[in-house]
Amino acid sequence: MSDINAMYKEAETLRNEGKLDEAISKLNELLQADHGHTLSHLALAVLYGRVNKHEDAVRHGQKACELDPNDPFNFTAMSVTYQRAWAGTQNQQYIQMAEDAMARAHMLEGRA
Repeated sequence: MSDINAMYKEAETLRNEGKLDEAISKLNELLQADHGHTLSHLALAVLYGRVNKHEDAVRHGQKACELDPNDPFNFTAMSVTYQRAWAGTQNQQYIQMAEDAMARAHMLEGRA
């Protein structure tokens, strides 16, 4: 198993144990070694949202979409991240962004 995969697995274990801050640190360490690791950006979008750091969550979700712009899952996850950011901040801009991300996911799936 590569170092990147081992680090990601360790971050998953930390997350599953409820050690969110430690999982976030491990994923950020992983991204120092491989900035383009899409799964880490997706995981950070979720984890930062869970610790109410919504701007960081959005930034990582957007990076995942940028890295793999043809994967509808990334845009579905981004829509959820925007929805959680709205719920946490009541910032109305996130509502339209969530709808746009979901529309992009549907388009990529051929449902648009």
